[in-house]
Amino acid sequence: SKGSDEIRIAFVTNQIADFWNIAKAGCRDAEKDLGIKVVVKMPPEASVVKQKQIVEDLISSGVKGIAISPLDADNQIAWLDKIAKKVPLITHDSDAPKAKRLCYIGMDNYKAGRMCGELVKEALPDGGAVMLFIGRLEQDNSKHRRQGVIDGAFDRSNDPDRNDAPDAQITSENGKFQLIGTYTDQFDRARGKANVEDALSRHPDLACVVCLFGYNPPLAIEALRGAGKLGEVKIVAFDEDPSHIKAILLIVAQGCEYVLEKPRPRVLMTEFGDYSKKFMLYAWIDDYNNERFARDLLLMDIDAAFERE
Repeated sequence: SKGSDEIRIAFVTNQIADFWNIAKAGCRDAEKDLGIKVVVKMPPEASVVKQKQIVEDLISSGVKGIAISPLDADNQIAWLDKIAKKVPLITHDSDAPKAKRLCYIGMDNYKAGRMCGELVKEALPDGGAVMLFIGRLEQDNSKHRRQGVIDGAFDRSNDPDRNDAPDAQITSENGKFQLIGTYTDQFDRARGKANVEDALSRHPDLACVVCLFGYNPPLAIEALRGAGKLGEVKIVAFDEDPSHIKAILLIVAQGCEYVLEKPRPRVLMTEFGDYSKKFMLYAWIDDYNNERFARDLLLMDIDAAFERE
């Protein structure tokens, strides 16, 4: 019901991102299903100070529960415990396992990271030099995700508590794979692209870039295209970002023999489905009689492109 009896809970993210817009849509559906009010708050930047201020203000406003993605779990435990004494607290996306939260809702990032590591081995059957790209390593999900990739790609034992240093350079026991470093960008997209460009410049033998946050893959595609190494250097991506989907669709369209260069192909994200994101690809041809052939070729190439992903 509306008014003073309305139950208000808060959903707090770690920054502003397309990923969180999907979660926000889920919160809006939950409002309708459960008859509650969900206050969604996204810090304008990945700042522990700003995230803390947002939560303190929510507590003062009288919310009855908080779901949060902690930015720096190891250094937020005492504060999270104080919040948990005031209202029910859960973590989502990134956990704070040592805090007194009720539960964590999200994936096992170490296990998922190991799965990503297996993709690295598929992408490089003969091995090679690998570089990791991620937003930041202070978050619990980031640490486990990165470690899972390293352990999975290098055929190490299963150990979620293992934590290789950010600047670690590691060679697999069989000598096939070399981790030559990890770049962080603190959610700065320009820096994220520049990191890939720097890695390509410093390491001509780089064989694979592993992108661990959703926005990293499209930045890597841009950097590799600019360096003339798109397709030569492999990309393995953990998260899926709408920009990545758009980039793949545009690459396919631009490579289609029927599609004109001008007007340039365009991709629009049109809506959220219950369990999907819907996109529309616009491309132009010079002879409508070829429309069926162009559509067939595009669909076949799109299917193949996503199968490779």
